[in-house]
Amino acid sequence: MPQPPSQCYVKREVRSLFAPEAMPRLVYVTRTLPEDQSRPRILHAHQDLSEILLICGGSGRYLVGETFYDVRAGDLVLYNSGVVHDEFSSADDAIFSYCAAIAGLRLPGLRENAFIADGAPALLHVGEEAEDMRLLLDMMYRYLLEDRPECETLCHHLTLALLGRVLRLTGDARDPAEAEPRTLGRQVQAFIDGHFSEPLTLQDMGRALHVSHYYLSHAFKEASGYSPTQYLLRRRIGEAQNLLISTDLPMAKIAEQVGFETQNYFNLQFSKHVGMPPGKFRESFVGKKKP
Repeated sequence: MPQPPSQCYVKREVRSLFAPEAMPRLVYVTRTLPEDQSRPRILHAHQDLSEILLICGGSGRYLVGETFYDVRAGDLVLYNSGVVHDEFSSADDAIFSYCAAIAGLRLPGLRENAFIADGAPALLHVGEEAEDMRLLLDMMYRYLLEDRPECETLCHHLTLALLGRVLRLTGDARDPAEAEPRTLGRQVQAFIDGHFSEPLTLQDMGRALHVSHYYLSHAFKEASGYSPTQYLLRRRIGEAQNLLISTDLPMAKIAEQVGFETQNYFNLQFSKHVGMPPGKFRESFVGKKKP
């Protein structure tokens, strides 16, 4: 094998991926280590940003929109804004991952804050690209963690480098796909996603969708793996996690906003599903408030 040259040149003119007036913005970077599985993220969505999730180790089963994906090291999962997702890590092979959240993403032919057409596969096997992407994400995470001088500017340029790699991989997934007919299971999911903060029973769902609540429950369980009440509860807890991380709202207000009748019941269900009370979960992500 010939020895590579000592010096490499830029051979082509640099082209910017984005116009100055439509520049995407990095919002945060999350690193999830195997030991972090004790604070799982439950069913949630982000309305004003998209996410790039790189699986660096471990394995699991992720729900993105209406599709389950088995993930492993070297996989990239793309979350468009507004798409509900749930993440399950294997207890024996816990996930190690990085996630970058992007706001203001505008790509030709797609809605704002979308990497791919809605309904296109959200999982990409990135192969040998994975290590380069891991290095970019790790630098971004460490610069922000250490609050280095000019870390925002450095991370902005690293974000553009990361997006360049991602957009090369998405290919035809950026082309709008023909929408599949919406099954009853999908209709139920969309209804819960739109009304989870309201008082909601199986009977309410059946009346709204003009079907027997028994048939509705069976169809949704078959399509999603959840009962409607399980999905509703996880959806409320996932949205509560979003509010705990991104706002200073008191617990009682968060419980009310996501549809729990009382704060005590909210605390009980949150602790049961997440493994810690809401206050401890908030502290584990954003730290203690300064006095």
